[in-house]
Amino acid sequence: MRADVIRLYKTVHTWTGIVAGMALFIAFYAGALTVFKEPIARWVAAPSPGAAAVPLDEAPQLIARTLAAHPAAAKSFQIHLLETEHVPARMGWTERPQGGDDHDRSNDRHYLATLQADGAPLIEETKQSRVAEFIDVLHRVVGLPFDNDPSRWVMGVISALYAVALVSGVIVLLPTLVKDFFALRLGRNLKRMWLDAHNVIGIVSLPFHVIMALSAAVFAFHDGIYAVQDTVLYQGQWERLWSRTPPKGPPPPPRDVNTMLPPAELVARVQALSPTLVPVALDYVQPTTPRAAVRVWVRDATTVQRSVNGGFALLDPYTGQVRSTEYLPGRQTAADATIVSFFSLHFATFGGTPVQWMYFLLGLAGAFLFYSGNLLWVESRRKADRGRGALVVQKRSTFLMAAATVGVCIGCVAGISATLAAGKWLHGRVQDLDAWHMGVYYAVFLGAVGWAFARGAARAAPALLWAAALCTAAIPLTTLAGWLLPGIGPWAHGSAAALGVDAVALAGALGLAWMARATARRVRQGSVDSVWSLSAARGAEASASSSGAQEPAAGAAR
Repeated sequence: MRADVIRLYKTVHTWTGIVAGMALFIAFYAGALTVFKEPIARWVAAPSPGAAAVPLDEAPQLIARTLAAHPAAAKSFQIHLLETEHVPARMGWTERPQGGDDHDRSNDRHYLATLQADGAPLIEETKQSRVAEFIDVLHRVVGLPFDNDPSRWVMGVISALYAVALVSGVIVLLPTLVKDFFALRLGRNLKRMWLDAHNVIGIVSLPFHVIMALSAAVFAFHDGIYAVQDTVLYQGQWERLWSRTPPKGPPPPPRDVNTMLPPAELVARVQALSPTLVPVALDYVQPTTPRAAVRVWVRDATTVQRSVNGGFALLDPYTGQVRSTEYLPGRQTAADATIVSFFSLHFATFGGTPVQWMYFLLGLAGAFLFYSGNLLWVESRRKADRGRGALVVQKRSTFLMAAATVGVCIGCVAGISATLAAGKWLHGRVQDLDAWHMGVYYAVFLGAVGWAFARGAARAAPALLWAAALCTAAIPLTTLAGWLLPGIGPWAHGSAAALGVDAVALAGALGLAWMARATARRVRQGSVDSVWSLSAARGAEASASSSGAQEPAAGAAR
């Protein structure tokens, strides 16, 4: 391969990576945590009556009495089958303001229902933390504060740049692939070591990154894709094809929910379709109307699933007739299974826990890939100026990129940890817990970015890493406080899923503390002409003073 071709693709790889790198760090770090979205939700969930408070056999009475007392729930409600920390009650539903955006859940109101000792329904608005959903939103909109179409379009553009960076990176590495594939040269040449680590992780996880790039771009622009399909394939009749025309004549009387089949019977009919299905919930839609339907949600680790909730079969809640298995794991047509596989490969909804851990580690490795790519760019800036004098003064662009990389990446880590830990401390003390979760994250994140620009990368990085370590350590410390001092507010769950969150957070805090110490040592002892060295900053200031170019040099060194 000609040298000029290599240089061209190296330039493309560098600049597409630089433009998209920090946004992709947020997407991959938050995405890695989202793989364990349910354990996070279980860790932060406040103690509640739980599904076990009403046995499944009593669910028909619960449904009938709740709908009689609160008719608005008849639009849609869920019967939960799991008995875990984040399932507040056997029955629950969400009420959305009239005309509310399907993507904007900030104004949704969540309710739960249970039966009291005398059989009367107890209906309460629940204020459970949705921090796991918030972390997922950060992942889907690359850290932007608005979960809307423009934010997803930004994500789509970044995913396209990400795909270009992948292709160009592979082309750049091809000539030395065999020699450098598993090379990890440790020693005094830190840039060489970081480059080796960047290359190894990039090549080993390449199939994973290709899947992420392509599927994320499709998810970002799927509304536009559907619009094109509607115009080209369906001549604008998409909505009519999917809608059910109501029968002519006077509307029929409301249906009696007392005649619906018991939830246990509906679950049994779905489980009869496959012995590997694990039921999760029943989602009733308009049960008092002629369009009554129920989605029986199930999980099946032996096949691909559309979402983290698994898939579902659509049944008639009155007759038990199976209307559709289009989204039922293991019972789909080849075309449906192909489409679902794209979702499954992105969300790790296949293969059970081992695949989830693999995706978690690949997500963290992907975050490192983008972080290390920016660091390599920063380190390479001094190469061109070396040899022009005893002291290389870093350019302002290098200073800004180093500060941005440190602030954005470490700020993201610290912000997510801080808002997760805050979920237990804020519960019951604030009115809008979702707004507080967003406020805590962005306060920490923007504070870290501001600190990095104010202090410079060398001075800011160790302090920010220590801050991230403390924020992450606050997660298991909050659980410990819930055990030792239950009266002060936080609580502690003893399930393996909840304790797993504490264990991973503790490991993360220790890793960040180690990085903080190593970075502090690098800052003290690093090469004089590196942006990561305090010696460089002091030397640049001294050089500027002696040369009369005090103002520009000080700006670069600070």
